Amino acid sequence: MKIHEYQAKSILAKYKVPVPRGEVAYTVAEAGAVAKKLGGSVVVKAQIHAGGRGKGGGVKVAKDEADALVIAERILGMTLVTHQTGPEGRLVQRLLVEETLPIDKELYLGIVLDRATGKIIFMASAAGGMDIEEVAAKTPEAILKEVIDPGIGLQPYQARKLAFGIGVPAVAVNGAAAAMIALAKACLEMDASLAEINPFIVTKDNKVYALDAKINFDDNALFRHKELAELRDLNEEEPLEVEASKFGLNYIKLDGNVGCMVNGAGLAMGTMDIIQYAGGSAANFLDVGGGANAEQVKNAFRILLSDDNVKAVLINIFGGILRCDMLATGVVAAARDLGIKVPIVIRMEGTNVEQGIKILLDSGFNFTIADGMKDAADKVVALAGGAR
Repeated sequence: MKIHEYQAKSILAKYKVPVPRGEVAYTVAEAGAVAKKLGGSVVVKAQIHAGGRGKGGGVKVAKDEADALVIAERILGMTLVTHQTGPEGRLVQRLLVEETLPIDKELYLGIVLDRATGKIIFMASAAGGMDIEEVAAKTPEAILKEVIDPGIGLQPYQARKLAFGIGVPAVAVNGAAAAMIALAKACLEMDASLAEINPFIVTKDNKVYALDAKINFDDNALFRHKELAELRDLNEEEPLEVEASKFGLNYIKLDGNVGCMVNGAGLAMGTMDIIQYAGGSAANFLDVGGGANAEQVKNAFRILLSDDNVKAVLINIFGGILRCDMLATGVVAAARDLGIKVPIVIRMEGTNVEQGIKILLDSGFNFTIADGMKDAADKVVALAGGAR
C-alpha cells in the first residue's frame, strides 16, 4: 500500500525524523491559509502516488501567501504527468504546503528488502535529489549500503559510517545518524516494504531534514496496523484493482489484450509467461484463489471484462479446492448474466475435470476447450487478434 508524502512525513515525525513544518491543503484557500501561518517563502507540492513531480510541474516555490495562492490555483486540479504516472497522468486533489529551508547538501536515504541476499538494506548516497535508479545504473559505487538486523535495527556505528561516507559535515553527523536510526525503526515497526527520503538535506546551519518522504507498506502485514487503513487513497489506485479487492480477488491491470483468470499465483504467472511466449500479451494478473466459489468467479469475470482492452479471455484452472465443475458452473452463470461477447478459451485439469468440461459443452455457449497450456495460449492469442 502506498501513501502520500505528507502522510509519510507525519509517520516519520512520530519517530523523531526531522521534517519541515507544513500542512496538507485540499483547496486553494486552505493552501493560502497554511502559507500565511508558516510565513515567508513556502513550497507548494502536488500530492500523488508518483515520483518526478517536480519535473512535471507539480512542485513550486512561492515567495509569499499571494504567490502561494496563484501556484495552488495552477497545481490543484491539474493532471500531473511524470515518468511514473504514464501519459495518462494523475489528477492532483491535495497539496502539501511547507516551509522552505536553506539547503546546503542534498543526500539520499532509503531502506529496501534486497531479494538477492534476503536481507534488509539501508542505502545512502551523496547523490540526493536524483532518481536513485539512475545513480545505481551509472555510478553504483556512489550508493553505500549497510545490512539491518531486524532484531536490533540500524546500529549507531552503522549510521555514523554512512553519514561520514556520504559527506555529512562532522558537526551534523550525530543529527544525521539519529535520523537514520529513526528511519530504520519506523520502517521495521510499521512493516514497510520501502522507506525513502530523497532528498535528505543538510541546511546551511548544519541541521538535517527529510525534505521528501516515501513509504510503501507490506499489504500482508496490514492486519497488524489497523490505523493505516485510513491512509489509503482509493483515488490514486486503479479502479478495477480496488473493485477486485472487495471480493478477495488478486487483480493487477496490465496493458495487453488477453484477459486471464487463474487459480493460484504461481499458475497465474506461468499463464502470463506462456501467453507472451505464444506472441500475445496479458491484460491482467487475476488470481481467484484456491477456495473461490461461483459468485467470486462471476465477479472476477465482471471485473476482467470491464477492461476495454480485453479481446479474448483465457481461463486456466487446476482443480483442487476449487473443483473444475464448480468453476464451470460459475463461468456459465457469468456468461449468461453478463452477456459476454469476447471469445473464451478454457484449460482445466484436476478434480472433476470431466464433469466441468461437460457443463461447458452443454451450456450452449461457444467456449473453446484447450488441451494443455500451450494449446490454450496459442488459441487465445489467435482469437485476440494474433501475435502483437
